Amino acid sequence: MTRVLVTGGVRSGKSRHAVRLLGDTDTVTFVAPGRPADELDDPDWAARVDHHRAHRPAGWRTLESPDVASALRHAPGPVLIDCLGTWLTATVDDLGLWDAPADEARAAVDERTDALCAALTARDDVVLVTNEVGSGVVPPYRSGGVFRDLLGALNQSVAECCDEVHLVVCGRVLTL
Repeated sequence: MTRVLVTGGVRSGKSRHAVRLLGDTDTVTFVAPGRPADELDDPDWAARVDHHRAHRPAGWRTLESPDVASALRHAPGPVLIDCLGTWLTATVDDLGLWDAPADEARAAVDERTDALCAALTARDDVVLVTNEVGSGVVPPYRSGGVFRDLLGALNQSVAECCDEVHLVVCGRVLTL
């Protein structure tokens, strides 16, 4: 197993591909970055989490936590992280950066990204899922642009730590 970053647009099949990469392994820890579903008052998000749970092998352990670096350091067996966009949202939220100047937000997120990458490079059994920012609609307001730029930088940093990057488009996989 290696470190693999799986990216693609919304509903591209990237999560399904990531599960297939680890499908023969019974001891996977699935990390759902961000706040645990029971701490959120968002029925749409809860339905999405339930949908993804239903499509994972039954024996996989699920961990819902915004502290992905810690999960990487402590999780047994291979780890699947889905998705970095959720981690970024939780990070920006946690740090109160939605209205911060773009360079201040970038510096704060870069610090957390460095910790994530350090934990990632200490393992060789991780699959990460993220949205490819060039494949999505960016809301036409300031925080949408800031999020796009932060996610693009995060994806590039994580890709540098990975052995492979898979781009998924319409369920088809291209290894970059």
